[in-house]
Amino acid sequence: MTTAATAQLPMSVLDDDAWDDLLSFIEERRVIPILGPELLQVATDRGPRLLYDWLAEKLAGRLNVDVSQLPQPYTLNDVVCWFLGARGRREEAYVRLRSILKDAAFEPPRALRRLAAIPEFDLFVSTTFDPLLEAAINLERFNGASFTEVLSYSPNRVVDLPFERDRLQRPVVYHLFGRLSASPSYVISDEDLLEFICALQSEHLAPEKLFHELEHNHLLFIGSNFTNWLARLFLRMAKRQRLSDPRDVGEIMADDHTSEDERLVSFLQQVSVRTRIYLGAERFVDELHVRLAARRKPVAAAVRAGAPTRFLPPAREMPDNAVFISYAREDLPAVQQIKASLEAAGITIWFDMDRLEAGDDYDRKIQRNIARCSYFIPVVSATTQRRLEGYFRREWSYAIDRARNMADGALFIVPVTIDATSAAEALVPDKFKALHFNQLPGGAVPADFAQRLGDFTRARQQ
Repeated sequence: MTTAATAQLPMSVLDDDAWDDLLSFIEERRVIPILGPELLQVATDRGPRLLYDWLAEKLAGRLNVDVSQLPQPYTLNDVVCWFLGARGRREEAYVRLRSILKDAAFEPPRALRRLAAIPEFDLFVSTTFDPLLEAAINLERFNGASFTEVLSYSPNRVVDLPFERDRLQRPVVYHLFGRLSASPSYVISDEDLLEFICALQSEHLAPEKLFHELEHNHLLFIGSNFTNWLARLFLRMAKRQRLSDPRDVGEIMADDHTSEDERLVSFLQQVSVRTRIYLGAERFVDELHVRLAARRKPVAAAVRAGAPTRFLPPAREMPDNAVFISYAREDLPAVQQIKASLEAAGITIWFDMDRLEAGDDYDRKIQRNIARCSYFIPVVSATTQRRLEGYFRREWSYAIDRARNMADGALFIVPVTIDATSAAEALVPDKFKALHFNQLPGGAVPADFAQRLGDFTRARQQ
């Protein structure tokens, strides 16, 4: 039944303007996806099933739970509550669950892989405990190598982001309700969820850097299974202000049930006007995928058909005579393309993707690498134009210091641009302006550029 209140709020369709806004925010890295269990469609011996439903069935069997006494269809919470009511040891449920999921070794669902393939998503928040999201990111971005940073919260062990989001150098998955473990440190029951929510609202137990990012970015709640009041509470907790107060950021709740909850829909319409509702978690991911692909066709056309699409992270330590790429974090997707293309031409490339170290030791390491590299490529872009401060500018300074000891005309600094930024307008050191700027649109590497750089590096090594 549709009430007057629900009829006024768009349910399953975002108009073209709303989609255009969302895609623009994604391109500017101002969107954080918060992913829930409705996205976890896995392949079982009985066909595709939601992971949590399958786990409830398997855990019931391992714990000898009489499922005939449970409400139908029963949930993981129902199984755990029956087991505890029968005087079962609480810790045993977590150990058994871990064993079940480890033995299953599910492949990441298509919806997760599609989200993982969006390079502008550098911070993911998961409300589930399984490892499928990080596996999807590793497959889509790093050929399966375990390069995703995985963090998890627990009331007994508060873990925050290591840095502010604009300093993160590899994708991060933050398990807000804990991560699969043999210990009771993650949510499998409503009682667990209550403890986590209470802890997250505590001034001393909240991950401050994470919540700062949630407060100041647009949020995509995809596939959550929040009940009416939990949805309200979670939204309020993430935004850290009255939902009716004016704010510059909004949310989209894409799932299979919110639009059917008339009271929640009415509340959001009256109180949280920046929140939109979309019917269907997987359907939302599919439409997002299609619209992003269509939007990126002009950029893709600029890349040669044979350009590599996969990316392996650089070695943690820089190899001898490698080419050093200096870049702003926001330009990482283009830099990944540059690295893959140049390495396909036989050139060893290194850049500091893994900036987890800080302080003087990290700085000395970068200075040493710039002093050892064969060539130095500063990536100039609209991003570097906007950022008047940034560690990449210090790297540029170190490169100029080394160039001062070289003969006039010696080739060492090789500036590139990845967009329409011109050498004349570039906010770069004067030493750069005297050099030729190579055009690599979107990170696409022309064959003649790769050939010349390859010839130079091989000649230097002889």
